[in-house]
Amino acid sequence: MGNDAAKAIREIRINPVVPGESVLIATARSLRPKKEEPPAPHDARSHVETCPFCRGNEDRTPPPIAQVPESGEWRLRIVENLYPVLGDDQQNPNLAFGLQQTIDGYGRHEVVIDHGSHGIRIHEMGGEHLGLLFSTYRDRMGELYRANPSVRAVLVFKNFGLAAGASISHTHSQIVAMPVVPYNIESEVQNSAAHYEKTGQCIYCSLINEALTFEATFYDRESGVVRRKISVGQYIIERGRRFIAIKPFASRFEWEVQILPFDHEADFSNLSADDAADLGRVFRRTMARLNSVLGGAQYNFFIHSLPHGPGANAHRPSYHWHIEICPRTSVPTGFELGSGLFMNTISPEDAAARLRSVELG
Repeated sequence: MGNDAAKAIREIRINPVVPGESVLIATARSLRPKKEEPPAPHDARSHVETCPFCRGNEDRTPPPIAQVPESGEWRLRIVENLYPVLGDDQQNPNLAFGLQQTIDGYGRHEVVIDHGSHGIRIHEMGGEHLGLLFSTYRDRMGELYRANPSVRAVLVFKNFGLAAGASISHTHSQIVAMPVVPYNIESEVQNSAAHYEKTGQCIYCSLINEALTFEATFYDRESGVVRRKISVGQYIIERGRRFIAIKPFASRFEWEVQILPFDHEADFSNLSADDAADLGRVFRRTMARLNSVLGGAQYNFFIHSLPHGPGANAHRPSYHWHIEICPRTSVPTGFELGSGLFMNTISPEDAAARLRSVELG
């Protein structure tokens, strides 16, 4: 047996926020032949004549919903998605027949053109520009909630690369307002509420505190050999004055990173100007680390924020908004699809160490 295989980790880790979501850490699987997602092809051109999102081609998109700045050369632009997953053009009655039920697919689907430069990548944008982008997300989220009380959740997300679902190469992200709370967010809200009821603590705040202070050594009972050490800061990737980037202990994806505000806050739409500025810096540096290690990986990121509607205020003490960054470096296997168990072939400890080791200017 090779040395790498001898030191292999094979264990199931439980997501502390959503215990029903487990991750199999199986590092020996990384030694097998497998098909990895190739780095996304990078079109570095600043302007493409045929791209509907490039400056000068504004007539190829719907009229802007919002633009920053409002006049002159825009830095960010928001337009209606021409192929929306949900829309407000028609409303259908809810239906129920037998065990089957439908809910009207009312909502909004908007495209945020992140930057005027066609080929610029997230880590190449300045921290100030990313702060402006997050402020724009905040403003649209708040407006979508105010515009219609039927909206229960607003999801902000970005797809980069074909494997992540991107269909246009010009840098852009999306905002979808929904009349239902997605399962992933609802599971986080309900499980964090259950933890708060037991402990009186926000589980996300506790996870941040553990990352900053927790240290432990685990020994083999029979031989006394050290099996594992968890050191202070082992899972911290990046930190600013107001935000921290952490590698989850039960990472679903090999290079998954989560960014959270230090101070407890449930609703992303309460982001302050100072918050946005620091978030932009932390986010840019985190993405630069991922790009350095992975060399242009395809990825998704999304913002999970407290839903609105009946009973939402009761969860403000227990829920903590956050960003999840999920690089797409491998194709899901039949085991993962059939079992619902995520499989990670790189230990989160090793991945965190590699990301921290990147030297940034």
